Parts: sequence; C-alpha cells; structure tokens
Amino acid sequence: MSTTSGNMAGTAGSGTIGARVGRLTAWVILALIIFISLFPFYWALRTGLTFNRALLTGDQSILPPDLTWLNFKRVLGLASDAEMVQATGFENSASFDYLLALRNSMIIATVITIGQVFFSAMAAYAFSRLRFKGRDQLFFLYLTGLMVPPIFALIPNLILMKNLGWLNSFQGVIAPFFLMTPFAVFFLRQFFLGINRSLEEAAIIDGAGHFTVFRRVILPIAAPQMVTLAVLTYVTAWNEFLWPLVVAPQEENVQPLTVALNAFTTQVPGTQPDWSGLMAGTLLAALPVLVIFIAFGRRLVDSIQFSGIK
Repeated sequence: MSTTSGNMAGTAGSGTIGARVGRLTAWVILALIIFISLFPFYWALRTGLTFNRALLTGDQSILPPDLTWLNFKRVLGLASDAEMVQATGFENSASFDYLLALRNSMIIATVITIGQVFFSAMAAYAFSRLRFKGRDQLFFLYLTGLMVPPIFALIPNLILMKNLGWLNSFQGVIAPFFLMTPFAVFFLRQFFLGINRSLEEAAIIDGAGHFTVFRRVILPIAAPQMVTLAVLTYVTAWNEFLWPLVVAPQEENVQPLTVALNAFTTQVPGTQPDWSGLMAGTLLAALPVLVIFIAFGRRLVDSIQFSGIK
C-alpha cells in the first residue's frame, strides 16, 4: 500500500515539475517573440535620438551614441537653421510641414473609414438578410477579390483618376478605398448572420422597411463590430503609401504623412538619406495609430473572436 502511494506521489511530482518546465518554456518563447517584435521600434527610437553624423561612423551600440532631441524638433518644424545643420551635419536639410501632412492623413483616413464602414455594412446586410437569386454565388465571386493583389488595380485606377481629373487631389487618394472591401463585408456579414431574426421580423410587422430595419435594429446591435472595423480601416488607410505616392506625387496639400516622409530619403546629392530625421518622423507619424490600438486593442480581439474569424 505504501509502495503504491509512493509511486502515485512520485508521478504527481513529476507531472508538477513537467508543468512548471512547460510553463517556463512558454514564457521564455513569448518573451523572445515580444523582444523580436519590439526591437525594431526601439532601434527606430535610438536612431531618431542620434545625430545623423554619428550614424555615418557605423556605431552599433544599443544606446544612442550622441543623445539629442533635435531630430524631433526638426520634424515638428521647431528647430532653427543652426540646429538643423548641427543635427544633420550639412546645410539645406530635409524638412516638411508635419502639421499639414498630419491634417492630410487625418482627412484621408477619416473619410475612407466613414465611407467604407457604412457601405460595407449595407452590403453585408444584403448578403446576410436579403434573399435574391444568385446571392451566394455573387458573394463568393465578391470574396475572390481577397485573392487579387492590390498592385493589379494600381494602373487601371490611376488611369481612371486621370480621366476624372482627380490627380493630386483628395478625391483621387480617397476614391479607390471609399466603398466596401471584401474583408469588411465578410467581417460584418459573419456577425449579421448571428443576429436573431425575430427582432427584424417584429420591426417588419410594425411596417418598417429594410433600410429602417438596417438603421434602427441592425446598426445599434452591431455597434461594437462596426467600431472594430472602423479602427482596422482607419489604421490601414493611415499606413497607405503606394497609392498616395502615385496619384498625388507633387501636391503637398494632399500628401499624407507616409508620403511626406519621403523628404528625408532624397535630399542632398552625394549624401546618404537623413535616417535620423526619417526615424523621428516615422515615430511621430505612428503615434496616432499606437493611441488607437491602446484604446481599442481589447475590443479588437473580442470582436474578431466573436465574429468567428480566426
């Protein structure tokens, strides 16, 4: 009897030790993944806090070799000419109107988000609730758009914007993204399919039409998912680079931050790009997105899980 008890205790002890080792291993792997993910952001900060001339020496130390805030002042337009020369090591340093580019990014991302969320919600409601011939086939065909690389539509969209006279304008930057996208429609449709139909049937019995049901019944219920989609759309629109660069290459009053930062990559012939200014500007451009993710991060995860998207 005592031998059996000893064996059971030994087995339990081994299981406990194995669980602890497995848990410790999981934490080590998680810490490694976090480090690999966050290190590029730290290196960008380290570069932004370094004089440009210090980077030319090839110093690879973990801490900034010559700590300075001048690069951030340059990006914000607060540095004097003498400070510009001190930070970069040469005259005629690159600069751009940060507040103007920030305004442009906010306008573009906000308008795209409003249009895409609203029209995607209507399309998702039609695919999930309205019955018409070929609905499922049409939805499948629409979803195939997820497999088409966006670069394939670049030239046709550019020709269309040129024919419409929308080059170097907000309309040209916003138009290709303003209406629904396959992912947005699929995301909302998954949620709409789970809404109890009795709520809509009660509204229809009371004389409400489809648009009234959509506006007064569906949208209030789907508000959390709509907010999640709005955040994802806003971040995507904020980070868009190639299309604004192609359609508005010469108009500073239209260029978002992602394009305006190009001023730091080509500045003085015969010299390397202004990496310090570029990293400082990139970090400042990323701040609004970081704030959004901090504020809505938990809601994003919960809504995606609830909608059935893995």
